[in-house]
Amino acid sequence: MKIERATLREIPLRLKEFFEISSGGSQDRRVVLLTLEGDGLEGWSECVASADPSYAYETTDTAWHVLTDFILPHVVGRDFSGPDDVLEPVSWIRGHGMAKAAVEMGVWDMAARADGVSLSAKLGGTRAAVPVGVSVGLKPDDDALHEQVAGFLEDGYARVKIKIKPGRDLEMLAGLRERFPDVDFMADANSAYTLDDVERLKEFDALDLMMIEQPLRYDDFLHHARLQERIDTAVCLDESIKSAADTELALELGSCRIINIKPGRVGGLGESRRIHDMMRAEGLAVWCGGMLESGVGRAHNVALASLPGFTLPGDISASTRYWERDIVSPEFTVSEGKMAVPVGPGIGVDVDVERVEALTTRVATFT
Repeated sequence: MKIERATLREIPLRLKEFFEISSGGSQDRRVVLLTLEGDGLEGWSECVASADPSYAYETTDTAWHVLTDFILPHVVGRDFSGPDDVLEPVSWIRGHGMAKAAVEMGVWDMAARADGVSLSAKLGGTRAAVPVGVSVGLKPDDDALHEQVAGFLEDGYARVKIKIKPGRDLEMLAGLRERFPDVDFMADANSAYTLDDVERLKEFDALDLMMIEQPLRYDDFLHHARLQERIDTAVCLDESIKSAADTELALELGSCRIINIKPGRVGGLGESRRIHDMMRAEGLAVWCGGMLESGVGRAHNVALASLPGFTLPGDISASTRYWERDIVSPEFTVSEGKMAVPVGPGIGVDVDVERVEALTTRVATFT
């Protein structure tokens, strides 16, 4: 297989509402899309980096820089056997997993199309539909939060994740639990707490949460292990896990009982599958998180979530949760708490290339 042409585009997409987490928020997404072509095949992927470094050190602009100046010039025109070795020429680049993932995931799409199978089948997926949840950003008051949660439950979501931060946490969650006693809730702190807050975090045990996600520092393993020893609620790691090696460390220390796998964060679908296999061997759960992706990134996430170890509902919401209009067809929908896994070749959805080109604010092409 050979990549004969690569086209990198940036497009603006506006979220239907302002989405806030403990470290900040936004309503406008700068979406970076990658199209790979070669051997009569085409592959699409999305770089999930945000415009600012509030979630990770990578940003839209750093990813664009690394892709255009270092990665794409070294992989376009080379022969490779598949996704596992396409990044070998740039193995010397430290970090920048989101930029690398964009290339690797695009090649997974090409490889699945070459075999005439869906991306799910190529990865080893076993399910025709996956359970999905929804993430709710910080709201100014409980009434607004309750109203949105009620709406998502009516839409059929199987799990609701609530963003929290000090001052908007325990009492807010207790009010939700009182109104919705049977709903599967989880809390996501995005590193808003420290180990000094352990007594406060122990009070979360009374709320019967599925998990508390990334309560402590984004790069921490030791303090998460100490926290997990002292609370009953399962700790889920997100930002801390950037590779299978990080997963091995977390398991050795007992830093968590659940991992949120975001393929863009960990460097691609291959590394995601390795983390999935490690956690499954330990009898521990994983789920697929989201980064406010367009339909291109969402298609990759749905395919990944069809693997057997993804036993918890992922943040793979319907297209209409975030966008007035997605850039793929058919758009992704939710029915009875599940999302159908595309069965067409590759990512299984069609990209509206005409709309993407009309929205493009910058482009780089490599041949």
